[in-house]
Amino acid sequence: MQVFAAAAEAIRLGQPAALATVIAAGGSTPRSAGARLLFRADGGLVGTIGGGALEHRVLALCREVLATGRPVRWAAHLVHDLGMCCGGQVEVYVEPLEVREPFVLFGAGHVAAALAPLLTGLGFALTVVDDRDELLTAERFPNCTLLCGDPIAAAKATPGSRDAWWLIATHDHALDQAIGEVLLPKTFGWMGMIGSRAKVARFLIRWEAAGLDPSLFTRLSAPVGLDLSAETPLEIAIAIAAELVAVRRECDRPPRALSAEPLGRRGGPALAPRRGERP
Repeated sequence: MQVFAAAAEAIRLGQPAALATVIAAGGSTPRSAGARLLFRADGGLVGTIGGGALEHRVLALCREVLATGRPVRWAAHLVHDLGMCCGGQVEVYVEPLEVREPFVLFGAGHVAAALAPLLTGLGFALTVVDDRDELLTAERFPNCTLLCGDPIAAAKATPGSRDAWWLIATHDHALDQAIGEVLLPKTFGWMGMIGSRAKVARFLIRWEAAGLDPSLFTRLSAPVGLDLSAETPLEIAIAIAAELVAVRRECDRPPRALSAEPLGRRGGPALAPRRGERP
C-alpha cells in the first residue's frame, strides 16, 4: 500500500515517476509476483522488488521509461542474465505514471465553464483564474484549482514550463491583451486565446508596438479552436478541446469527418446530408 500511496501522491503533484511490477516469478527469486517499486524522476524510491543486480537493472529501465514515456516488459533468468545465485526467473513490467499536465485557464465565463469539464476529462490539472468570486465557484468548476485575484498578477506569477498549457478567455479585451503580453515571452507547451480574427490582428499590432518580438506571435493559437462553425459556449468549448487533442496527438491533417474517407464497397463518402437535404 505504501507504493500505491506514493504513486497517488506523485500523480496528484504532477511528479514524473515509473512503477515497476513483478508480473511473473518462477523458482528461487528475491520477491514473488506482485512486488512493486516506484521510482521518481528526482531519484526517490519507494518499495523494492528484491534489491541487488535485479533491482539495479530495473531502475535503469525506469529511467528509460521516464525518458521515452513508453512502458517496457522485461524478463530475465537471474543466473544466466544477471549473475545472481537465486536461480529463478522473473518478468517485470515498468510503466510511466500518467502525469496530469498543468493547464491554466484565465477567465471563468460561459465558455470557460463549458470547457473546464472537458479539460479535466482530458487529464489536465486545471487552474482557473478570475477576479469575479461569484463566478469562480466549485459548483461551476468542479475538480479544479480556483485562484481568485488579479489575472495579470497571476500571469506574472505563473511559471514557464515546456509542459504548461495556457488559455486566455477573460471577459475583457484589454485584460486579454495584458495577459498575453505577460505570457508570450515565457516558456510554454501551448497557448491559446479566444477572440475574432480582427481582435487578434489588433493585439499583434499593439504587442509589437509594446516591444514584443513578432517571432513570438507564431507560438500563439488564436483565434483558438478548430473551425466547426461553433456558436454556443459548449460548441466553442468542444472546438477548443478538439484542437487540444490534435495538438497532443501531433496531428498534422486538416480536420474532417472520418466518414468522408471513401470505402470501396460503399461507392463514395458517407457524410450525413445537411438538414433539409434529401439523402
